[in-house]
Amino acid sequence: MEKRNKFSGSLGFVLAAAGSAVGLGNIWRFPALAAKNGGGFFLIVYLILALSFGFTLLITEVSIGRKTNQSSLTAYGKLNKKFGWIGVISAIVPFLILPYYCIVGGWVLKYTVVFITGQGKKAADSAFFVNFLTDPKWTIMFDLIFLLLTCFIVFRGVNKGIEALSKVLMPALLLLVVGIAIFSLTIKNKETGVTGLDGLKYYIVPNVDGFTFGDYFRVVMDAMTQLFYSISVAMGIMVTYGSYYKKDDNLVRSVNHIEIFDTIVAFLAGVMIIPAVYVFMGKEGMTGGAGLVFMVIPKVFESMGIFGQVVGALFFLMVLFAALTSSVSVLEAVVSGMIDKFGMKRNKAVISEGAIAAIIGMIICLGYYAKSIFYMEVDLPNGAKGQQLLDVFDYLANNIFMPIVAIGTCILIGWVVKPKTVIEEATINGEKFGRKGLYKVMITVIAPILLTLILFVSLGIIKLKG
Repeated sequence: MEKRNKFSGSLGFVLAAAGSAVGLGNIWRFPALAAKNGGGFFLIVYLILALSFGFTLLITEVSIGRKTNQSSLTAYGKLNKKFGWIGVISAIVPFLILPYYCIVGGWVLKYTVVFITGQGKKAADSAFFVNFLTDPKWTIMFDLIFLLLTCFIVFRGVNKGIEALSKVLMPALLLLVVGIAIFSLTIKNKETGVTGLDGLKYYIVPNVDGFTFGDYFRVVMDAMTQLFYSISVAMGIMVTYGSYYKKDDNLVRSVNHIEIFDTIVAFLAGVMIIPAVYVFMGKEGMTGGAGLVFMVIPKVFESMGIFGQVVGALFFLMVLFAALTSSVSVLEAVVSGMIDKFGMKRNKAVISEGAIAAIIGMIICLGYYAKSIFYMEVDLPNGAKGQQLLDVFDYLANNIFMPIVAIGTCILIGWVVKPKTVIEEATINGEKFGRKGLYKVMITVIAPILLTLILFVSLGIIKLKG
């Protein structure tokens, strides 16, 4: 068994954990949800949930990791043998996510290269993304490059790999996000007179005109699901990173910093994207998912003229940083579990999982090629129509297994080993646990109910309109 490495200090842990939390969901999902759900009203709901629901799940998982000194695969069973199944499911989640996340990372890498080499105008063509997506030799090549880069970083270990990368990329990412957000506010459409500040107003001013009770419920559910997927819980990552966190560091303060970092970047992603899209395409241009980043945003950059090439290159570089820090954390969750459970050496674990992810990734890439046996168009229980293989993997990991892991965690901590297990671990050095009363209520009652709602929406038992 390898000796367990530790982050050098709180800063290394916070940047690594924030790097995991700040991913593609912040950039291509958060702005679209805010635009759809009443702008500032969505932001208020999201902030309230981040300070309650998000805090509860984050501090629970980090505490479990530090207390057991284990990755998620073995940590839950160490707290209570009957709940070892949570660890198994939580280990399946990153195993499913890694192959397709590296594919999407490959898409980002492709667009970064396109803009850096001055070919951004090509990317503005609606057919560009579709042509790239349906050509497996290119998608596979960029997938493998991104996967190899991810494996190399994890291969180097906790300190020389993950922490060293996070200390460089996270400050750089924040600078790029702030810089692009400021630029987005300064742009103006000469034909219509619409400015970036008009777009900012559309983003941050609450607008609930005509909202029904069902609309309010949808906003809360959208904010909650976005937060749940954004903060990297229920996929083994925060438990694993918690196991690398030193006993004498302030856990509560570090979790607060992760919350703040993730929420700020999510908000700034909206400031980057919504004003720019609003100026050149109006509110009708707002969409979610890959279409926003790979089809809508390139059109916006083309509308900016010569500045669009530069801003586009910086934007996709920023997205690449976000994707890489997240993919590294996903791979580390799998690798750490293999080390803890099977006593594997890090290098063998990285090579084994990397090879498996490469094979699965190739199959998923072929799923977009109409002549392939892996091509499919299926409807999912959550209402998504005509989905491909990548979407099926994403649905299983994010919409089914993750809520189950989180519900199981709440039952284990809230009702079996009791909230004091987490509270005592978080205050082991005499730190103040500022939201102790809120935490107890959330972990025992409110969070399990909210997570069950998320699962019911995913299964199609509850249907959200809009």
